[in-house]
Amino acid sequence: MFDRPTILDEAFARRVAAHDFPAPRANSPVSAVAPHVLVDLFDSQIMSRHLDLWARRSKGKTFYSIGSSGHEGTAAMAAATRTTDMAFLHYRDGAFLIQRKKQAGGLTPLHDMALSFAASAEDPISGGRHKVLGCAHTFVPPQTSTIASHLPKAVGAAHSLGMAQRLKLSNAVLPHDSVILCSFGDASANHSTSQGAFNAACWAAYQHLPMPIVFLCEDNGIGISVRTPGGWIAANFANRPALHYVACDGADLNDALRGCEEAVTYARTRRKPVFLHMQTIRLMGHAGADVELSYAPIAQIEAAEAQDPLLHSARILHQQAGMSGAEIVARYEEMRARVDRVALDALAKPRLTTAAEVMASIEPEKSAKPPQPLPRANMRDALFAKDARNLAKPVTLAKSINFALADIMLQYPNVAVFGEDVARKGGVYGVTQGLQEKFGATRVYDTLLDEQTILGLAIGMAHNGFVPVPEIQFLAYLHNAEDQIRGEAATLSFFSNRQYRNPMVMRVAGLPYQKGFGGHFHNDNSLAVLTDIPGIVVACPSNPADAPAMLRECVRLAHEDGRVVVFVEPIALYHMSDLHAPDDAGWQAPYVAPGDDINIALGTVGQFGVGTELAIITYGNGYYLSRQAAPELEAESISLRIIDLRWLHPLNADAIVAAVADCRKILIVDECRRSGSLSEKLMTILTEAGRGEAVSRITAEDCFIPLGPAAELVLPSKASILEAARTAVA
Repeated sequence: MFDRPTILDEAFARRVAAHDFPAPRANSPVSAVAPHVLVDLFDSQIMSRHLDLWARRSKGKTFYSIGSSGHEGTAAMAAATRTTDMAFLHYRDGAFLIQRKKQAGGLTPLHDMALSFAASAEDPISGGRHKVLGCAHTFVPPQTSTIASHLPKAVGAAHSLGMAQRLKLSNAVLPHDSVILCSFGDASANHSTSQGAFNAACWAAYQHLPMPIVFLCEDNGIGISVRTPGGWIAANFANRPALHYVACDGADLNDALRGCEEAVTYARTRRKPVFLHMQTIRLMGHAGADVELSYAPIAQIEAAEAQDPLLHSARILHQQAGMSGAEIVARYEEMRARVDRVALDALAKPRLTTAAEVMASIEPEKSAKPPQPLPRANMRDALFAKDARNLAKPVTLAKSINFALADIMLQYPNVAVFGEDVARKGGVYGVTQGLQEKFGATRVYDTLLDEQTILGLAIGMAHNGFVPVPEIQFLAYLHNAEDQIRGEAATLSFFSNRQYRNPMVMRVAGLPYQKGFGGHFHNDNSLAVLTDIPGIVVACPSNPADAPAMLRECVRLAHEDGRVVVFVEPIALYHMSDLHAPDDAGWQAPYVAPGDDINIALGTVGQFGVGTELAIITYGNGYYLSRQAAPELEAESISLRIIDLRWLHPLNADAIVAAVADCRKILIVDECRRSGSLSEKLMTILTEAGRGEAVSRITAEDCFIPLGPAAELVLPSKASILEAARTAVA
């Protein structure tokens, strides 16, 4: 009763040998598919099944037992798509991946899948880091997402197809007439991330923007132990605006082929989104540790097993390919023996044995693309013809970023800027003003109001040769979408063993000091959600002299090295002109053109002053406030230097320690919260370098930013920096 895998396995052989096939399911068509094609698809189905059975029976030897049993109908989707149609897969799509690899030719799907199950270092997709469904040769990025988090990037990839075609992008990865496939379960269809992706696709298609995507919902009626209400998926999706609905039965190979072909043809020819509702059956529970009998009656489990898709495929082979039950069972057993042989070999392969081996793929391969040449001078002159007077004047931080973005977009034809209000309005703070006029609505555009969609667009576009520069309007708005960076973009190089990259530069306005305007949601000072993510880069310019060079380095890192970069822009400093006195223009700087500017490479710290009595380590607004405090400290004969970190993640520990090596005392000024802030990391770095007794810190309180003047009570200030500095050197 409890060993359902064995019961299911034995029942297939017994029933097929006796020609005890299940009756055809409702509306089961007879396809015109050639018999040899049906046999080939059946082979993919039984290969997937035997891999599942092996994984279930190899406890302690394999490490991931969420299988594809009952979902083998997805092999039909592989048959209906091209190997260049990028696919973001549900974790139950083993049969799809096997069939696609077979169609591509020259690959070894069985051996590859076995290596993945065994967590072998020779696994060709993840290198032993996870059992993922993916293949760099067949346009299947590895997928092991949190619930439904791969849907937004699939929408982004579909959107990029039309963009690349309109722009005639020379380095586009995908053919312009491609279709994007994204598969998921019925339970995941309820997730807010899914709903946002469906809405974004419909929003675009409703406005006649190309959106050639097939959403494949594999409806097995249950999410772990929670049943999906009968008819819910059809009721929810059959009549959505701008979304074409197709239904098919994944347990019936004929109907699965019909439905998949219809859905893919519609998406490819109409360039519109399709929701393909494929009925599937979950067999052997959710995963190896799942005791299905604890929440489902035995009659329900047995009824599902009686509708095993492999039994229906066997019936179809008998009826349409003329195979006897004995021939089908023999084929099934031959596949078992083949899987067993390959599995033994896979288990003998080496696994990752050191932390260095595991971590080797966190960052993408450096210089995977050559540097992008600077544009001709006459092109730049024409671009900035209307800005000539302003280019000759010192500018603020906001204007320096604006000019830098224009130069970057001229240099990199694959850069696109998008987000909420960035186009015609030019951003809430004017940072993207005029860019749409310069570069057009295809490269600078407004999105719908959904941060998950914005970041998903960026990830998907990056799969097709773009270097996206999405804007998140405020740091506080990032948090409901942060998994798109943490769970998707940042993990892609790791789980693909550097075969896939997610180049992007996410701009986000953040940090406090807006004199109480807007309260917490416009003054968020929580960077910890970003600075603990392995592999990404977090930059924070404090002044208009640094910002252009840093932004150019960020785009270079994305374009050449495939890095995921976050560019945090201190809101309070956007339009800051003065440093010490009104109209002193101490916080403005001349804008320097690309090629003439300084190089601020990743990890390079900035330094003001050469004093050795006290070093202040800070960034962003803290650097501005420390510079304000500097004259008073120097007047008190405190020999001072101020270190601007610039690059907040990863911290360059060697550069930081070296920058303060000859200073007697060190003060850290951190505008983020005391708990979990950079100050903790800096204290650790300096303590481990033997400077622990010399270090002190001031930070923001562990508090949200209140409205109005009360905001100043919980943040470092010029006055508190002066007090802390005097205490430090006393």
